[in-house]
Amino acid sequence: MMKKYASLKKGDTVNVKFRSKITDVCKKKGCWMSMELPNKKESFVRFKDYGFFVPLNADNSEAIVSGKAFLDVVSVDELKHYAKDGGKSQEEIDKITQPKVTYAFTADGVLIEQ
Repeated sequence: MMKKYASLKKGDTVNVKFRSKITDVCKKKGCWMSMELPNKKESFVRFKDYGFFVPLNADNSEAIVSGKAFLDVVSVDELKHYAKDGGKSQEEIDKITQPKVTYAFTADGVLIEQ
């Protein structure tokens, strides 16, 4: 998957399907998740049209996602919002001071192993 992300420039998208471990999930609604990539990287996965969610306890599960991969610049405010939804402490949230380029993914389908 990293080869796909490495080939992207800002504004590019690529339709892909990949399998990986879920490392974090929105603890409020399950409206986003992070998935493990090689070299301690992560892909931040949101769901097309806010059309579905994942279980709040899906962390550490294996999943297959299908959709569009792209690079995204996430603002400080958004990063803090996601950190809060992810259950991070106020101390961790306060350390967020810079926008971040992320390996983003908009999923139109997710299959989680049980």
